Amino acid sequence: MGGGGIHDCLVGMDAGDGQGAVSASATRHHSQGGEGSIDAGDQRRLRSEDFRQIAGHEQEPAGQVFKNIQLEVLKKAPAARLLLIMNLGYSRALGVNCKYCHEEEDFSKDDKRPKRAAREMAVMHFSINQQLAKMKELEPNPQRHFINCSTCHRGSVKPKEQP
Repeated sequence: MGGGGIHDCLVGMDAGDGQGAVSASATRHHSQGGEGSIDAGDQRRLRSEDFRQIAGHEQEPAGQVFKNIQLEVLKKAPAARLLLIMNLGYSRALGVNCKYCHEEEDFSKDDKRPKRAAREMAVMHFSINQQLAKMKELEPNPQRHFINCSTCHRGSVKPKEQP
């Protein structure tokens, strides 16, 4: 496939078909800024580029669109939802950009410790939410959303203490 970045994480998309190729602006985005720098404009541009790269595959399971998705719940999620989880969930909750967890030249690689740690944290997050859902004495919560990354991280890589 070639091209670098998120493109190397896409499964079964030919770089010549216009759906898998990474544009120059997407590559620039991934290589700009510090390890923890993001802003709303960059995030919007990135989301736009990412969504263009999966055009026509947005509702397919992420595990069929992207390489190396290891968590079952994320494998089954629509590809577009996975991009939202990454861009609006993890990125915002930790105040980082994609390259904090991902290798710029191949997003599917597991070389960076933060990516491996994020998987472990996601398992913990799902487990806590499952336990909370079973509790009978909590107030009803129809969405069954109890905690997420922002609960502790609140925009910082290191979890913040409650004020």
